[in-house]
Parts: sequence; structure tokens; C-alpha cells
Amino acid sequence: MKFKLVIAYDGTAYQGWQVQKIGTGVQEKVEAVLARYFPSAPRLHSSSRTDTGVHALGMAAHFEVPPGECKIPLARLAIALNAFLPDDIRVLHATRAPKHFHARFDAGGKEYRYFVWNHHAMNPLLQRHAWHVPRELDYAAMKKAAKYLVGKHDFKSFAANHPYEMESTVRTLTRCDVKRSGMQYTFVIAGDGFLYKMCRGIVGTLVQVGFGKFSPGDIKLMLAKTDRRAAGMSAPAHGLVLWKVFYKKPQRRRATEKKQK
Repeated sequence: MKFKLVIAYDGTAYQGWQVQKIGTGVQEKVEAVLARYFPSAPRLHSSSRTDTGVHALGMAAHFEVPPGECKIPLARLAIALNAFLPDDIRVLHATRAPKHFHARFDAGGKEYRYFVWNHHAMNPLLQRHAWHVPRELDYAAMKKAAKYLVGKHDFKSFAANHPYEMESTVRTLTRCDVKRSGMQYTFVIAGDGFLYKMCRGIVGTLVQVGFGKFSPGDIKLMLAKTDRRAAGMSAPAHGLVLWKVFYKKPQRRRATEKKQK
């Protein structure tokens, strides 16, 4: 039996999602609770791997157990798991998943949101969930610059060096937008996939466009150079939230796998 979970967490106290050799990952906490209910101690397979300090509202993951182990009614599974999870981790939804479903490989895209508080004094209620930028920002310039990032591009200039070599640094962004509500800016970035610290590189660069350090048109040059040194700074981790994971139909994945064999 396969189950899909949608998990929200405050990443402040964790070294990212994944189980860690040193420190604690969110995955470890959820798996420990699963082991209380299921003797096979199922492993969670997630849609993403958030970094240290990054939060999530819509992390998707799946696990599988033998039919005889499932003694909790589906309607109460999320409640049962939350009873033993720490307060900064919550299972929002628990559903049955098709046999061939995979939280990572069936994901068709993801949406991240990054929050900036733009005022000389930081909002203490957002201290752990927004980047405090006290300098004035040019909203129109940032919105214009963000539009150049939409589409299929090589995003190597905006990503940090990954521990292992990537086959391709080309990704497609379906959305890159900046919204403002009072003193809070929200950067909405959605696409088919993301490189290591790519969202933070994009936000940091757009904020520097807001400072006037770069012009909106400089984004095109940064993309063309495919060199991290060509783009701007990386925004700190604590303002980033994995907002939602989008799923394609399972049969599309199976058809693709069949074609590749």
C-alpha cells in the first residue's frame, strides 16, 4: 500500500529535509513517527530536498507498507502522525497513492515563494521567515528584470556549485514574478525543476536590481555568461518556502520510461 503525504515545516531548527550524518533533517523526524505505527519502518521518498533553514508548505512525499501493517483509517492518518511530530512539522494531507506513483519522478513542477520585509525596522513576527532588507527597492525594476527569467534558459549563473556534476543546468521557469503588499515583497518562482540554491540566487540578484546595482537588462547578460560570478548575491535561506509541488498524470511518466527502454 502506497501513501502520499503533503508536509509543512518550519526549517529553522533543521539541516534541510534529508536525513543527515551530522544534525537533524525533517525526513528523519517524520520517518521516526512512521516507525511507531508501521513495523517495517518505511522510508520516505520526497519530491524535493530543501536546504538548511528553508521552509515548506507543500513538500510532497510517499511511503509504502505491506497491506497487513495498515491499521489506521486513512481519514485519521495525518492526525495520528501529527500527534507525535514536533510542533514545527505537520502533515497537512495523507492520501492513498497509485501503485506506480513516485513523489519525485512524477513531479511536473514546483513553486517556491521568497519573502522580503522592506523597512528600516524588521517585523519581529517575520524574523524567521523573511529576509530583512532595510534599503529602498525599485519595485518596477525588479518586476521588469524578473520577466527575463521566464522561459527555458541555462541557469548556471544563478546556482551554487553542487557537490556532484549536473547533467544539464537548463531549466524552464513558467513564472517569475514580484508582488508587493505594504512593506512585504513576495517573489514567486515556478518551473519544471531547480538547480542547487537557484531560487536564492535569483532573488538575491533581483533585490540587487532593486538597489540599482544591476539594470533589468543585465539579467540577459547573466544568463548568457553561464558563470555564477556574473550574477548577484544569494538571498539567505530563511526567506524561502517550497510552496507547492505540481504533478503530471502517472501514465505520462510510464510512457516516457517505456520509450527510454
